[in-house]
Amino acid sequence: MHGGRLGLGQGTALYMGAVLGPGVLALPALAAAAAGPASMISWAILLLLSVPVALTFAALGARYPDGGGVSSFVARAYGPRASACVGWLFYAAVPVGVLAGALAGGNYLAVVLGLPQGAEYGAAALILAVAVAANYAGLQVSGRLQLVLAGLLVLLLASATVFALPHVSADRFTPFMPDGWLSVGSAALVLFYAFSGWEAASHLSAEFTDPRRHLPRATAITLSTVGALYLGLSFVTIGVLGDGARTSAVPLMDLLVTGLGDGARGLTAAAALCLSLGAVNTFIAGAARLGAALGRDGALPGRLAKGGGAGQVPRRSLTVQAVLTGACTLVAWLLPLAIDPLMRVTSAFLAAVTAAGMAASLRLLRRGTPMWWAALVATVFTVVVMAFSGWLLVLPLLVAGGAMLYMRSGSRRGRGRPRPVDGRHAGSGTGEGAGTRSGEGEFAAEGTSVDH
Repeated sequence: MHGGRLGLGQGTALYMGAVLGPGVLALPALAAAAAGPASMISWAILLLLSVPVALTFAALGARYPDGGGVSSFVARAYGPRASACVGWLFYAAVPVGVLAGALAGGNYLAVVLGLPQGAEYGAAALILAVAVAANYAGLQVSGRLQLVLAGLLVLLLASATVFALPHVSADRFTPFMPDGWLSVGSAALVLFYAFSGWEAASHLSAEFTDPRRHLPRATAITLSTVGALYLGLSFVTIGVLGDGARTSAVPLMDLLVTGLGDGARGLTAAAALCLSLGAVNTFIAGAARLGAALGRDGALPGRLAKGGGAGQVPRRSLTVQAVLTGACTLVAWLLPLAIDPLMRVTSAFLAAVTAAGMAASLRLLRRGTPMWWAALVATVFTVVVMAFSGWLLVLPLLVAGGAMLYMRSGSRRGRGRPRPVDGRHAGSGTGEGAGTRSGEGEFAAEGTSVDH
């Protein structure tokens, strides 16, 4: 029996908050700066890529609901050491990623409210503090907050697209590809941040009251909504702002002002707050549960495992995330760091996590089925996008190396194997349909497949 308390509405809102996040505040401009009007190709490619990724994670999450998310899928396919590497990658990426998202919202608030330079870091810190506090209160409080935020942000983004549409000009789409085809890949890398929420959402699978029924529905609703909003927003950003999209720090505000007038500035501030808080809320919730799962499985100190069961609050892991995020915020303020490098670093980490999850699905899904072929295509596309990270790939490699050293040192002390939780082996899932075909709760043997 699941201890999760998320229904379809709250779960869908959390999923939508993870995928439809603060990236839309800054990414249209960053993508346009990288590829011009051709950045729309990058949006379309990544939207197509997200379909098999989302459906595969939904299928595995419904079968194996667990707070470990992608790392638990990798554990079943390749064992606990590979799982530890993937878990560390996501756990390390979240403090940087949520800071980037909070800064995107903080930039808008600072511009709209006329705050002095540097105030965006204070606004970002406030957004992060609210999200952490909501998660300390428990996922039901966090889920209710997300439900409100999701409705508001969908309404605001749809309004920005609809009201800006009459101002689109065909002249602004030429030259269509001023920087060549490689620029499309560069834009795709930074845009990967906007499509990386499926990894975060996968850690919430055990929190649904009925993962087998709710996960596929939540995924389908999120995919269709996000797809329509992203494509519409990318089109009007180029069609309305033209070359100005390359240099605008607040493209969404520019669209709303064009469509609705100067009175839309306040609306933009509300949109920025909703988008940032929504995504940060989901990513922190997912990372906190991942940390508890990693502690349970011996990939992080066992103290972090407390509160990691479905329906519980992993406050120790959440505290670690809060401290790491606070440290990243302080460093970014002191240097200072812009949003673009923060998003690219996050994308490099999350692309590696997605590639690992897709590679695991190739072992866990039945070979030759439509879902298996979709996972294969998604794996190839993700590896190609990841290649555009260039030297940034050194960072996830270093973190993965740290995970391997930690697991190896733990093995020498007799601590590197999955730990039993409530009579089951860690990584086996926590609900109906969880576990391997043998029903023993061990990690799936090589070649184990799921019927989809």
